[in-house]
Amino acid sequence: MLVTENLGKVYKGKIRKGLFQSERVKVDAVKSLNLELREGQIVGLLGINGAGKTTTIKMLSTLLEPTRGRGEIDGLDLVNDEKKIKKMINMIAGGERMIYWRLTAKENLWYYGNLYDVPKDILSKRIDELLSLVGLLEAKDTPVERYSKGMKQRLQIARGLINNPNYIFMDEPTLGLDAPIAKELRDYARKLAYDEGRAILLTSHYMHEVEELCEYIYVLDRGALIAEGTPSQLASIACEEQVLKVELNGLSHPVQNSLDLLCKKSGATLEILNNSTSVELVIKSIEDISSEIAAALSNHHAPIRSFYVDKPKLEDAIIKLSRRV
Repeated sequence: MLVTENLGKVYKGKIRKGLFQSERVKVDAVKSLNLELREGQIVGLLGINGAGKTTTIKMLSTLLEPTRGRGEIDGLDLVNDEKKIKKMINMIAGGERMIYWRLTAKENLWYYGNLYDVPKDILSKRIDELLSLVGLLEAKDTPVERYSKGMKQRLQIARGLINNPNYIFMDEPTLGLDAPIAKELRDYARKLAYDEGRAILLTSHYMHEVEELCEYIYVLDRGALIAEGTPSQLASIACEEQVLKVELNGLSHPVQNSLDLLCKKSGATLEILNNSTSVELVIKSIEDISSEIAAALSNHHAPIRSFYVDKPKLEDAIIKLSRRV
């Protein structure tokens, strides 16, 4: 398990205040972060730009030494056991970083495998297995500069698995990819976590991707942890009232009077939108009155086209949380 306790990073710098004057400043990039990540789990790390996500990942991957607090991976300390931890982790980044374009896929994996001291006999076999896994075996001797974006990103996955890591940090893994390829990569992530038991920490600006993949989410803003929970728990923050949407073929006066009375009794609001072929009702309430609305419509035999609760969105919750701080 990966766990941090009050993990923090402070950067020291200078701000120029005049032609010959400057002032020393301290910037808290990450403030007292506590998080957990278990094997076989996908956890999200979210926040707007400058929230501290990249600094956090750099500390967890031993690229940056924390200023305060501590972190452990399977009982190994991030600072004192740096070399051992490096063999247990890897990163899969979005875009076209971390691979060498003039090398072939096979040469890229051979290079990174040697950096991780993977034994030569194991490395040769693993390269073919990984290229087969991501569908690049037939293109293994083709220079990466000839690859499409999707092929490059699939090679990123193979590179991120070259040392057989138990913990994988995915930093915007589907950045700039077409929808079919992005879906394919999400399928890979699920396979890695749920079929192979690897732990994945995911950062992404695509909220649908986070909602689809992550079991639990940590939200950062200006270095501070401002919220955590499941996607549905966090999404509910953005919605202080429930929104029920009903589409009818038509709205009679008895039905409208019944709904007006019900909404007034429960403190809900009713908005009626007339379209060319139907009528849409938007009912907002603090409490769930969907069953009462359904019963009222049923009693009057109202012609219902659709009836659903408009679920809150994770993206709205992240924006709302960031504005609070």
